Amino acid sequence: MTILVVGGSRGLGKALVEGLLGEGKNVVAVARSAPSASGLEQSSQLSWIEADLSNPRVAADVIVQSCPEQLDAIIYNVGIWETNAFEDNYDFLQDTDDEIVNLVNVNVIALILLLKRLLPRVLLAPKPQIILAGSTSALPNCGSPEVTFGATKCALNGIAEALREGYRSQGLAVTCLQLGYLNTGDWADDENIENTNSLIPLQDVVAMVCAVLNLSEASYIRTLVMPARMDGRF
Repeated sequence: MTILVVGGSRGLGKALVEGLLGEGKNVVAVARSAPSASGLEQSSQLSWIEADLSNPRVAADVIVQSCPEQLDAIIYNVGIWETNAFEDNYDFLQDTDDEIVNLVNVNVIALILLLKRLLPRVLLAPKPQIILAGSTSALPNCGSPEVTFGATKCALNGIAEALREGYRSQGLAVTCLQLGYLNTGDWADDENIENTNSLIPLQDVVAMVCAVLNLSEASYIRTLVMPARMDGRF
């Protein structure tokens, strides 16, 4: 199985790349710059594509030129947010126009352009899959005031719905992961996990992504809502 992970150099993306390699899958990872000292570059099952998603059209073309002719799955693990997002002092009226446009470019436009180019390759797979890393900020009554970030994550739901309907006859499975606040520390550090039960351990997300990828052709997960157990919003 060959999987494209967009946003794979750090945080959840790095954890996903490591977890998928651990399952013996071939991974093509996209990052603005490939890591040089993470240990990931040592695997023969991993290749890197450098692309800056803030320029969606150029990035999509670069990724397509370097991708294999057949992909089994795309994981779009990209989500940037406003400067003061998730802070008490966040104020939508302080967001700059450039910041808003950049968020939409990276979180939504780059995804749409990339899917337009790569979907034909995914549909060649015996079990074509797309996994979109969303956010609990896209859920009703989530209590999050971040306007542009929330809008871009809501957009993923619309993209997923449209793709399911447009390519149902070709067996395309599209899963949205609605994730809460993540613990972006060392994902293999058990002590780190135990001390942060208000955050989601990255390996929990990796475990669920691997489970989704390993389902039979008969079923799929439409939406997976995954907040931290102690997240009072849910």
